[in-house]
Amino acid sequence: MKLNYKEIPANEVQTPTIKIIKRDGRHVDFDEQKINEALVKAEKKIHGSLSPLAYERIQSIVDLVVAEINSRFVENVKIYEVQNIVEHILLEKNEYELAEEYIHYRTRRDFERSKATDINFSIEKLINKDQTVVNENANKDSNVFNTQRDLTAGIVGKSIGLKMLPPHIANAHQKGDIHYHDLDYHPYTPMTNCCLIDFKGMLNNGFKIGNAEVESPKSIQTATAQISQIIANVASSQYGGCSADRTDELLAPFAELNYQKHLKDAQEWVETTERQEAYAKAKTKKDIFDAMQSLEYEINTLFTSNGQTPFTSLGFGLGENWFEREIQKAILQIRINGLGSEKRTAIFPKLIFTLKAGVNLAPTDPNYDIKELALECATKRMYPDILNYDKIVELTGSFKVPMGCRSFLQGWKDENGTEINVGRMNLGVVTLNLPRIAMEAKGSQEKFWQLLADRLEIMKDALVYRVERCKEAIPANAPILYMYGAFGKRLSRTDAVDELFKNRRATVSLGYIGLYEVASAFYGGEWESDPEAKEFTLAILKKLKANADHWGDEYGYHFSVYSTPSESLTDRFCRLDTEKFGLVDNITDKEYYTNSFHYDVRKNPTPFEKLDFEKDYPQYCSGGFIHYCEYPMLQQNPKALEAVWDFAYDKVGYLGTNTPIDHCYECGFEGDFTPTERGFECPECGNHDPKTCDVVKRTCGYLGNPQARPMVHGRHKEISSRVKHMK
Repeated sequence: MKLNYKEIPANEVQTPTIKIIKRDGRHVDFDEQKINEALVKAEKKIHGSLSPLAYERIQSIVDLVVAEINSRFVENVKIYEVQNIVEHILLEKNEYELAEEYIHYRTRRDFERSKATDINFSIEKLINKDQTVVNENANKDSNVFNTQRDLTAGIVGKSIGLKMLPPHIANAHQKGDIHYHDLDYHPYTPMTNCCLIDFKGMLNNGFKIGNAEVESPKSIQTATAQISQIIANVASSQYGGCSADRTDELLAPFAELNYQKHLKDAQEWVETTERQEAYAKAKTKKDIFDAMQSLEYEINTLFTSNGQTPFTSLGFGLGENWFEREIQKAILQIRINGLGSEKRTAIFPKLIFTLKAGVNLAPTDPNYDIKELALECATKRMYPDILNYDKIVELTGSFKVPMGCRSFLQGWKDENGTEINVGRMNLGVVTLNLPRIAMEAKGSQEKFWQLLADRLEIMKDALVYRVERCKEAIPANAPILYMYGAFGKRLSRTDAVDELFKNRRATVSLGYIGLYEVASAFYGGEWESDPEAKEFTLAILKKLKANADHWGDEYGYHFSVYSTPSESLTDRFCRLDTEKFGLVDNITDKEYYTNSFHYDVRKNPTPFEKLDFEKDYPQYCSGGFIHYCEYPMLQQNPKALEAVWDFAYDKVGYLGTNTPIDHCYECGFEGDFTPTERGFECPECGNHDPKTCDVVKRTCGYLGNPQARPMVHGRHKEISSRVKHMK
């Protein structure tokens, strides 16, 4: 049955005088409405829709329960005692069906709690290829042995991790009030999340991997080979993405070493200075192209210890000398060319091109020709995403690429006043289920703010726990990170890793999901044009940021507000809330929740309207954000994309392109494949074989191949909805 949430009757909440002792040890105010909701839910399970008399009958039972509690308890009552009273009164009133359903519901909840920490139960789900286990990550192929081994280890880690978490945090996660990310790795191990690798320090000063002492490279080819090895080892020592900042400027000095070598050779065999320099440049240009092509292939063929290609991002675009320009052009042209004989779209690394006024934004800027190449690349391969230099500085306090897909560090200076970006990291994410709070509030914004404040206390405890657990690592746990330069400052084996985290050097992220659904609960599904509704959603992010800033002052770490890239969470939260609330218009009825602050994907705003709507949010969630715009095929019209990029320059900091680039090798079709229940298929010939079609979709922060590695149900629904509305 589909309901409009505002039409569900709601009784006034009794002023609490007694504290309930929850299973996780928390003391919360007694709220008779919780009992009412549980009984209403049980009654609906039995009879479907409820009459007004049924609501009255249930309220009379609740009144008897409250009276019994008040007669027997003065201060505290344990939750199981309340449940026993409810069951006893239901039986006394001959409400046998209702009692049976209520008891079954409680029993099912107990079973679910037990299953979450039952390793054997979870292993059986993996063996049976349950999609919630094997398809949780769209770029992690569950068919290969090392991924299967990692998934098995993850089940063990998650089961143990849930037992390690403080009980109230584990309970909130299992219920779906919050999501404690990456439980398969953390807290079982004190791993960190994502980072900006200090490639400059490692390449210039040398580093160690395994038994090999690696010296500073003497050519760009060796430099890129070392970068790929660093990426593989860093990705195996953490669980999140990693990024290279200013790749063109980073590698230019090594390309210059190639040039000097070729120039020296030319001086021996070529007569004129002009021809010597031309020879050296031509040879160096070829070296640059080959080195960057090798890096692209190496990253796409790497497998880390967790069974996946490293989630890697390369930032570039600000360099202006000849070497930097050639590196930029090579990166883009290699991506345009594609991988292998079939010229497939490379999924990694994610390319992030920086636009800056005076460098490459306008036709009169020296690097405008590279912007044109970036536009061509984006129309054909979706990457590069773009960073708008001035806006990123405004939003985050300094310029840098995100760590992985969207997690931004904030501006930070060391004890000497030197700005430091590379070598810093994120300690993990906990995401808040905002739509659930909105539905629990039943149309009362006052109740919403009260519930939000309560949930934020749990979020604080969860994030502080993440920090404290990460601090328990020792440098020897991950030498590449702590001892050999990836995290910048090199520690000894006996140093405390907190030296690299404290004083806001590291971030830990308060994530959120579903601002669209929250506003829909109070203002209806077409709220985007309502200024009051938008101001309400902005007020929510302001509240999150105020809390995060306060926690940072209290603990000395940077608590950042983060627009979670909710690939599997779009499904998990919505699925749990559907079980709790049923099908609710514009919230659970879609079968997915909307990522972060994004415009409802079922609507069809122009890119300009979408960006103008979304531009106000990142100032309150600068710890992680990205904007996307949807387009038809753009390969014949890159100027249309440039118009959006130019419009966005002083409005948003980080922008991605969604445009059809699917290709069928059976019939030659290029464009947008049709979403179906079994995946995506060619609209011309019906082909859906991953071997003979190249299907690439934006899966949150990165591109993904949903044809070869199916996504979870909710994320597939969101992408399918987006694709349908692009046409």
